[in-house]
Amino acid sequence: MSPTRHCSLTLLLWATLPVVLLALPFQGLAQAPGTAAGPEAAPSELLQTLLAPPFPYGMRAAPQGGTVAWIQNDRGVRNIWVAEAPEYEGRPLTSYQRDDGQELSLAAWTPDGGTLLYVRGGAPNRQGEHPNPESDPEGVERAMWKISLDEGDPVRVGEMTNASVAPDGSGFAFTRGGDIWFQPLDGDDARRLATVRGGPGSLTWSPDGERLAFTSSRGSHAFVGVLDLAEQSIRWMDPDVDTDRNPVWSPEGDRVAFIRIAASSEFTLFRAAREAHPWSIRVADVETGRSTEIWRAREGVGSRFYGVNAPNQILWGQGDHLVFPWEGTGWVLLYSIPADGGEARLLTPGEFEVADAVLSPDRSHVILSSNQGDIDRRHLWRVPVDGGPPELLTAGEGIEWEPTPLSDGGLAFLRSGARTPAHAAILGPDQVSAGGVDRARTLVQDGARGGIPEGFPTDRLVTPRAVTVTAADGMEVPAQLFLPPDLAPGQRRPAIAFFHGGSRRQMLLGFHDRMYYHHAYALNQYLALEGYVVLSVNFRSGTGYGMEFREALDYGAGGASEFRDVVGTGLYLKGRDDVDPERIGLWGGSYGGYLTAMGLARASDLFAAGVDIHGVHDWNVGIATFRPDYSPLDDPEAGRIAFESSPMATLDDWRSPVLLIHGDDDRNVRFLETVNLVEELRKRDVHTETVVFPDEVHSFLLHRNWLEAYGATADFFQRMLGGR
Repeated sequence: MSPTRHCSLTLLLWATLPVVLLALPFQGLAQAPGTAAGPEAAPSELLQTLLAPPFPYGMRAAPQGGTVAWIQNDRGVRNIWVAEAPEYEGRPLTSYQRDDGQELSLAAWTPDGGTLLYVRGGAPNRQGEHPNPESDPEGVERAMWKISLDEGDPVRVGEMTNASVAPDGSGFAFTRGGDIWFQPLDGDDARRLATVRGGPGSLTWSPDGERLAFTSSRGSHAFVGVLDLAEQSIRWMDPDVDTDRNPVWSPEGDRVAFIRIAASSEFTLFRAAREAHPWSIRVADVETGRSTEIWRAREGVGSRFYGVNAPNQILWGQGDHLVFPWEGTGWVLLYSIPADGGEARLLTPGEFEVADAVLSPDRSHVILSSNQGDIDRRHLWRVPVDGGPPELLTAGEGIEWEPTPLSDGGLAFLRSGARTPAHAAILGPDQVSAGGVDRARTLVQDGARGGIPEGFPTDRLVTPRAVTVTAADGMEVPAQLFLPPDLAPGQRRPAIAFFHGGSRRQMLLGFHDRMYYHHAYALNQYLALEGYVVLSVNFRSGTGYGMEFREALDYGAGGASEFRDVVGTGLYLKGRDDVDPERIGLWGGSYGGYLTAMGLARASDLFAAGVDIHGVHDWNVGIATFRPDYSPLDDPEAGRIAFESSPMATLDDWRSPVLLIHGDDDRNVRFLETVNLVEELRKRDVHTETVVFPDEVHSFLLHRNWLEAYGATADFFQRMLGGR
């Protein structure tokens, strides 16, 4: 579907903006300064090639048989892939064939590893509308499907979206509204198991299949409950005024451990929050519901809970050891404590952050990804649950994530590099003990269907290097620098700064582990190959560099302290002897769109042009997107600071041209943010262009929309900043 493109009729005084118009690799884009945008930007062949590799995600290992499954998004066509022991040659399990914007997610394996449950379709917005970026008049749905490894076509199960498979494999439990249901796998109708006040979630079967642990969210608080199927009764695990979450069963099924977050009415959304009343871990007896606090965070650093990517934030390991994340040192690390209490033991000492954590099949080790010893990459490690030296499993200059231990002792994972897109890989059981990513084997070979396409320009790509930017307040901010491969001594090139979204994200020295930023890294590579000096900035309030960096004072709606990083970025680029100081642009999406707009609104003397993709422009609108009950009138002073921390508060000095890109079914940043900004910029005669995707969401679901957005971005910078 083609987006609608508009241009304001009022333009910037172009005499203040040096523009060099060269022969362009896009169709019909050479234009004189001061005219409206012409035909839509067609992405160049190189940009299409850089965005062509399939993106893998969502790995899940079968409980038996050694099989691993994952999803590949191949230019918008999403399919489930599997690799089976002992050959481990990846193959597609489903055969969807269109870039239709319908998401896929793996739900669960059956215990025998023979059948896989998955969900097709996206979550509804607050109006109950499922994402339909093709504007299909028939409408779309979100439903559960099942598919056998041995029998052909998938079978629709029904309109449920979560599945916790019973230990005997007879069916699965799921939630719908305030009810807990059971769906047999043989096709019989679902039956309701319980009606629970509040929103039930986190369904977890006891090892014997006779009980279900779950959470019940009540708004201001949440309980952990246990549903006894035989007795048809619910017992609450030591209910209190706090928020209880993340229930996990003991191997014997007689206890449930969970996290307790202390009650708080403090409003901290998009504001720094370093401390709280300490969180704790409790272990409850399921027969009585009585629980014991076995560990409590200290006051001060680490008193607020911050988790990792894991099946559960508590992993019940061998020998009754509970493994959990804590940032008591100011870094997100893993700890272990006996289930009956005692001293917590640090499993991963050092100044780094754990990203992923999962137990080995025998529960003796934790397999994790972290940036230990390599702050701008991630590698895989393992450590015994009862403590011991962590062992590096993958090394080198690649990036590894989603460690997925297999039932046969092997380890599947995803990996990428500075010049290698994301792909699935495996270490065999003997290789796991030896370690080393160079011993790993790719599950789908390059050039094969589902692999990195033939002709991908690996050898042409730039290897970025880590640099440091000094912010306007003196803070040191990490960044990655991409230099054009044909840059000659003495040349001055246009430069572009990139700011990621989140803001709880970290750009890495290679293709990213999230598709959104995998694409952004590809665009930064493209811009460097087109002759721009590119700087990707890991501004304050992002992850990877410790709690104080993440919870930066006065960040976001509390004062916009990240803007100082934006200014420092502009000054850094302006001061380089290979950058033309009059031709510096910036771009970013979501939170990065916010910082792009801040840079243009408050530093148009540094930034000559910008591309703002679905950015936040008024924090009071942005906060209400996530908290519909929010009103700046409830705390006028906080509301005032939030607005003054927004681009909308300082538009009178915005002079540089901007391209704004947004989907109008965005559930993360309301389309209204872009509507309001464009209206105000037109009043101020700022050159404004827009690309609008009807019915598209925040992270674009249609591949052709990514191509259009990035093609328009490259075209805009070519026209505004010039190329070589």
